[in-house]
Amino acid sequence: MPTALDVVDGEVRELIRRRGLDPFTDPGPVRVLVRDVVADYSERSVNSALPPIVDTESVVRDVLDRVAGFGPLQRYLDDPDIEEIWVNEPGRVFIAKRGRSELTTTILAPGELADLVERMLRTSGRRIDMSTPFVDAMMPDGSRLHVVIPDITRRHMAVNIRKFVLQAHSLDELVALGTITGQAARFLEAAVASGLNILVSGGTQAGKTTLLNCLASAIPARERVVTCEEVFELRVPLPDVVSMQTRQPNLEGAGEIPLRRLVKEALRMRPSRIVVGEVRQEECLDLLIALNSGLPGMCTLHANSAREAVVKMCTLPLLAGENIGTAFVVPTVASSVDLVVHIGSDVSGHRRVREIVALPGRAEGGVIETADVFTSRDGRLVRADGYPPHPDRFAALGFDLTALLGDGR
Repeated sequence: MPTALDVVDGEVRELIRRRGLDPFTDPGPVRVLVRDVVADYSERSVNSALPPIVDTESVVRDVLDRVAGFGPLQRYLDDPDIEEIWVNEPGRVFIAKRGRSELTTTILAPGELADLVERMLRTSGRRIDMSTPFVDAMMPDGSRLHVVIPDITRRHMAVNIRKFVLQAHSLDELVALGTITGQAARFLEAAVASGLNILVSGGTQAGKTTLLNCLASAIPARERVVTCEEVFELRVPLPDVVSMQTRQPNLEGAGEIPLRRLVKEALRMRPSRIVVGEVRQEECLDLLIALNSGLPGMCTLHANSAREAVVKMCTLPLLAGENIGTAFVVPTVASSVDLVVHIGSDVSGHRRVREIVALPGRAEGGVIETADVFTSRDGRLVRADGYPPHPDRFAALGFDLTALLGDGR
C-alpha cells in the first residue's frame, strides 16, 4: 500500500505536469502547490481510508526534495556543515564533515541514482553516456559534480558532489579560523598587492580553492582579473572579473574547449592578472609563459609540499610536446613563480597553512633554489629566515618588508 508521502508526491507531479511548471525555474509556485496538496490530503484523510500524515512539515520537505530538489541527497546539500557527498553504490552514501568522512543510513532506490544524476546535469549543458563515461560539472547551487559510469566502474555509478562551502572570503577570516597567522596573512596581502606570482599547493580537500579565493580578495580593485577553470569554483570579489570554464566535446566529438585554450584566450582579454583554478597538465606551460611575460598570476596545484609543487611545475610543461625540455622549463619556473603557499589538513580535519616558500629566481644543475619565508614548528606557522624576491615591488607600494616579516625587532 502506498504511503501518504507517495500519494502526495504523485498528486503534486500530476499538477505540475498539468500546469506546465518547472520545479527548478519556478520554485515559489511549486512550494505553494506542495503545501496546498498536503493540506488538501490531510482533510481528505480524516474521512477516508488514506494513510494519515503524521508530520506535515516533514512531508512538505520530502516532497519538495523529490520534485524540486535531489531526493534523499537534498538534506545533505542543505546542511552547511557537510563539505562533500559521494555515492559508491545505491546503498553506500558517504558524507564529509570538517574533513572527516562517515557512512550515512541513506539507501537509494534502484534507478534513483541515475535519475538524480540526470537532474543534476540538466542545467550544466554537459552529458554522460557510453562515449563520455566521465563528467565534471557545476550544479545549480555551485557544487561541483563528478560522475563515472560502468563499465569504467565495476557495477554502479560513482558520484562525487563537492559542495562550495566557502568558510572564508578574505585572509582576515582565515586568520580568525586559525588557518593562517596574522603575520603571514599581512605578508601575503602585501605580496598579492605587489604583483608577485603565487602558487597554492596542497592535497585533495586541503582548502586550496578557498585559500586562492582569499588571496584573490587582496588583488587591488582597479585590476582586471581573468579566471580559467575546469568548472566554475572561484568567486573573485572584484568589480572587473571575467570567469571562463572548460567545455566537453559534443556528440560528434567537436567543440571541446580545454583549459590550455582558456589560458591562451585569457591573454587576449587585456588582463591585469590571471588566475587559474588548478593546473594539472600541459596548460602549465602556457601559464608559465604568461607569468614570464610580466603578467601577474595565481593558481593551485596538487602536491604534498611546497618543494614538491615546484618540482611538479617543472614536470607538467613537458607534457606539452617533445620540443619542450627541462633546459627551458626549469629556469622559466625559477623566474616566473615567486611564492608557494602550502596548505594541508590535520587528523581532525582542521586546515592550516603549513609553509610559505620563496623562489629567489636561481636554478643550478636543474634544481631550483628555494627559501623558507614561513615554516611549521610544533604545529605552528612561524617566521623562517628566507625573503621573497622583488623587494623593490613591495617598496614601490609603500610596504616595509622588514616590518611585515617581523625582522625589525
